[in-house]
Amino acid sequence: MAEAAFVTVDVFTEERFAGNPLAVFTDARGIDDDAMQKIAAEFGYSEITFVLPPDDPAHDARVRIFTPTTEVGFAGHPNVGTAFVLSQQALLFGKPVGDILRFEEGAGIVEVQIIRDGGQVTGAAIRAPQPLSVGREISLPLVAACASLPEAAIRIDRHPPLLLSVGLSFAFVEVADLAALVAARPDTAAFRDAAARMTPDGDFPLFLYVVDPQDPAKLRARMFAPLDNVPEDPATGSASGALAAYLASREPLVDGRLDYIIEQGIEMGRPSHIEVSVEKRGGAVDGVTIAGRCAVVMRGTISL
Repeated sequence: MAEAAFVTVDVFTEERFAGNPLAVFTDARGIDDDAMQKIAAEFGYSEITFVLPPDDPAHDARVRIFTPTTEVGFAGHPNVGTAFVLSQQALLFGKPVGDILRFEEGAGIVEVQIIRDGGQVTGAAIRAPQPLSVGREISLPLVAACASLPEAAIRIDRHPPLLLSVGLSFAFVEVADLAALVAARPDTAAFRDAAARMTPDGDFPLFLYVVDPQDPAKLRARMFAPLDNVPEDPATGSASGALAAYLASREPLVDGRLDYIIEQGIEMGRPSHIEVSVEKRGGAVDGVTIAGRCAVVMRGTISL
């Protein structure tokens, strides 16, 4: 029976058993679409990745990302973790592995910079594949019901609940304070209602956040995606990138860089640390970089 090798890592953390777990299949040739989806469901992680030779030899790999229920075109922690794992190899499909990798994904080309500390690979930084997209506003009662919070716990003075994306769309909601963030619980029936009303693909991942009153560049967040069989995600890089880009777009800075720190997974006992840098040119967002550290957890094979 054929087997496929995988490595699991915890992403957006320097310690094992924290951050967001990821399984990376470093050579997914011979694994068909149906098997990929079943393997993702078996692992039960928020996402896993399957690495394939690139369609364009100018790139390094084609990376497919699966949640337990579907394939997605881009996500943050899968790219950071996949690059970290591949950087431990001397060769990738016959080519030397450098400090910059370019992945072909559904949302476009994702460029990844390997992070080293004293010559040792410790993590990676990815550039979001798409510009900031600001979508529809979402009604206050709808998001409050999804998070099982009273409407008074939702803050709308800085922005209404709305859809944002830099490659993968999420609903974003600022809550009034840390107590409201901690109290939030996903209501699956409300999520189904929201998805039916708001998104054509029938999904509705919800990113809740609160701004540190002492430091507006530091945020704490939670992400619920029960319709993807992910009741809560410990770290969501793609959502963190979209939120930071949106917040930066509203800042008066014309040219320069804004840095944000997003802490997530605290309530799950899997603390995560996500670093996002947003470049602005001429008053507009010109690029988003999402970075984090990783820790290897285990290696193994699965029968195909």
